[in-house]
This record gives sequence, C-alpha cells and structure tokens, in this order.
Amino acid sequence: MSVKSLLSVVAVAALLQGCVAAAVVGVVGGASVATDNRSLGNQIDDQKIEIDAHAKLAASEALSDNTNLQVVSVNGSVLVVGQAPNSYLRDQAIKILNDINGVKQLHNQIRISNTTAFTTKTNDVWLTSKVKTALFSSDELDATNIKVVTENGEVFLMGLVTKSQANNAVDIARNVGGVNRVFKIFEYID
Repeated sequence: MSVKSLLSVVAVAALLQGCVAAAVVGVVGGASVATDNRSLGNQIDDQKIEIDAHAKLAASEALSDNTNLQVVSVNGSVLVVGQAPNSYLRDQAIKILNDINGVKQLHNQIRISNTTAFTTKTNDVWLTSKVKTALFSSDELDATNIKVVTENGEVFLMGLVTKSQANNAVDIARNVGGVNRVFKIFEYID
C-alpha cells in the first residue's frame, strides 16, 4: 500500500471516528433529554440560565481576566464553583448571577484563592468522568438525572432525584479515588 493510500485510509478513519462520536453524543444526549426528571421547558430554561451566566461573567473584564468560574443550573437551582482572588470579585459575580432571570436559588461555592492550575483542572475532568462512570454502573439509580461538577477535587452532585437515589449517589461518589469531598445540591421528588 502506498503512503498516499495509507494517509487516505487514516484520514477517512479519523473522519468516521468523529461521526461515530457525534452519533453517540447525539443518542446519549437525546436519551438524557427523554429520561430527565425535568420538563423539557425547564431543561431549556436551565440552558438559557447557563448561557446568560457565562455571557454576563465574560462581559466583565475584571471577572473574565481574574477568576475561574463555572456555572451549572438544574431546575433553576444554580451552582457556581471556582476561584476569585478577592471577596470583591466574588461578590460581583454573585450579584451578576442573582440578577439572571430564572435563578431560583444560588449555591455559592467560589473560593477566595488563585485560580487552579491546568493539572488540577485536568484532574477534575478525570474525577468527573470516574464519578459519572461509577454512577452509571449502579443499578440503584438513574445517573442521567444527576449532574456531576468537580472543582479542585470537590464533587458537587445536582439533579431531581429521590432521597434514596441522592444518598446512593453520594455514597458512590464518596468512594471514588481522588474525591476529597462531596456536596449534595439535589432537589427531591419524593
């Protein structure tokens, strides 16, 4: 096989692999929307809250240049995690988030400190993936109803679940290697 043919095969395989990944994301995303305990309207509202939050935080040069913030919304309950170098910037971010239409409750988990290093962020992504995998492996809960957010080794669990499912999720997350602490930010449906 010539080098040109080999490169063509590799390029096509790479393109197809991207299509497979997109198909998997589409199927899982579609299944997640279908099995989510939130109404479709609430799911759309949560996405709008997150988009508005990111846009408004990014519009503030002081916040975008000096903080590391992540915003997640579930049923109007908003979690903000990350770091700000001082209480003034933290309070400015909280004020912006509280003014967003649709925010029912704000969970402020902004730490006053330097922003986390790239290696810490990479580890947080790895921990989120490990926790989600452990949750999906459980027969006792529907992991599609649980959002996992990890910041600096701390895991935040959000979603609309029963109290039993919440306790199971916390026990599972707590036993994943590398998790320093688990926070429950659930809304209960029972």
